[in-house]
Amino acid sequence: MEADKWGRRIRAFRKLKGYTQDSFSKELGVSVSVLGEIERGNRMPPADILRKASQVLRVSIEDIAPPEE
Repeated sequence: MEADKWGRRIRAFRKLKGYTQDSFSKELGVSVSVLGEIERGNRMPPADILRKASQVLRVSIEDIAPPEE
């Protein structure tokens, strides 16, 4: 599932940058439950959240994107 790959990568970058789910969700302007659904792969992150996540984490969307198989 594609959402699962995006979610794992977002979670990995979030942890690498030292954010908790609570602090990161506040930066993104979403609830912790929405962020949790994205990180677990239950929800595909919308484009606006991807853009905001890349800005907050200071990485490109291409860095967050799962590698092509």
